[in-house]
Amino acid sequence: MAMSSTRPTTLPALQRALVVGGGGREQALAWALGRCPGLDTVWITPGNGGTEGSAMAVGETDSAGLIALCQQNGVDLVVVGPEAPLAAGVADALRDAGFAVFGPGAEGAQLEASKAWAKQLMQEAEVPTAGHWAVSSEAEALAVLQEVQRPLVVKADGLAAGKGVTVADSVEESETAIREAFEGRFGAAGSQLVLEERMEGPEVSVFALCDGERMVLLPPAQDHKRLKDGDRGPNTGGMGAYAPAPLLDAEGLEEVRRIVLEPTLKALRQRGIDYRGVIYAGLMITADGPQVIEFNCRFGDPECQTLMPLLGPELGAVLQACALGRLDLAPQLSIAERCSACVVAAAEGYPEAPRKGDAIRIDLAPSPNHQLFHAGTRRDSSGELLTAGGRVLAVVAQGDDFDAAFAGAYNGLNQLDYAGITYRRDIGHQVRSGG
Repeated sequence: MAMSSTRPTTLPALQRALVVGGGGREQALAWALGRCPGLDTVWITPGNGGTEGSAMAVGETDSAGLIALCQQNGVDLVVVGPEAPLAAGVADALRDAGFAVFGPGAEGAQLEASKAWAKQLMQEAEVPTAGHWAVSSEAEALAVLQEVQRPLVVKADGLAAGKGVTVADSVEESETAIREAFEGRFGAAGSQLVLEERMEGPEVSVFALCDGERMVLLPPAQDHKRLKDGDRGPNTGGMGAYAPAPLLDAEGLEEVRRIVLEPTLKALRQRGIDYRGVIYAGLMITADGPQVIEFNCRFGDPECQTLMPLLGPELGAVLQACALGRLDLAPQLSIAERCSACVVAAAEGYPEAPRKGDAIRIDLAPSPNHQLFHAGTRRDSSGELLTAGGRVLAVVAQGDDFDAAFAGAYNGLNQLDYAGITYRRDIGHQVRSGG
């Protein structure tokens, strides 16, 4: 895996950064980098209808176009947001061209791009996770189900935009999910499956910023995957989140570092992978302690939008240090001791067939404790803001407690409108009074 062979002894000047991606996560990253002193310009490509960063028109997997953009603008740091360009080797191409990149190469991105590869790595590293079977045909999968005679979790092996998982409550539900996957429901991502034992317990997300050897942990976050209140309806990319999740205190977070993240980073190194980016561990807190549900090779969305306002102005230097393999040179990342809440406004018909092209009205005034991050938005030729995707906007707010943070987020949501606006009214019910 191509990496810059020399590691600097001091961090170079960081004045120009590029964020790659077009979602709400990338808007939040551009916003956070824009708050870092000395960072004069943040570009974002391809961006969306949002205003964070200076938008460019290069596609997120267009390596040649991205290299040219970095060369023309003297970019000091590239932050790759989504999993698809990472799995496609965009970070490798940019590194080979001499640019500092926060985001793993294609080999490291297999942590997310192949569930079976990640499970094998976890076994090697003795990372706690559910028992599993990797299968490559419907017959093989159904034979496992027949043998165990209990409901199994069914996961598409490849990238399925966070929607390739069925947590079955019955053997019949597992069987249906297996048949649908092999009939092409997830395209190539579902041509191989991982079947897993079911685990019980609340879920939490932990993000480690890595330089290949060292790591910095962010506050744990909890997201809400189901579309409707009461955790009902179909799985989505995420309808809201909050941080810091009280499920993991400082001691619990250290345990996750010790038994999950450090062994994983070590196992990657043993495979010759210099992993410079974020490791996102999706965990279940079981009666036997934390267990890994899955790894992702990028920030969660909307957890990223939730976390960025809690992070200090050192973030740019920390990401740059990770990109250069020298986290030991980075300033300490300050983290505000506040609560952050995020609620996603989605389009009618999401996730199956989101309605698009509706005009968006925003009356939300800027405030230090409020952020509005665009996701599925675009501007038409006259500059009017329109819906353009499933998850349209993320409203984020901070407060001294979760009640205040969520009151701010929902108050902000009341100042947005478009036809068919859809959102959950119970995000953060675990931490809100009377939730």
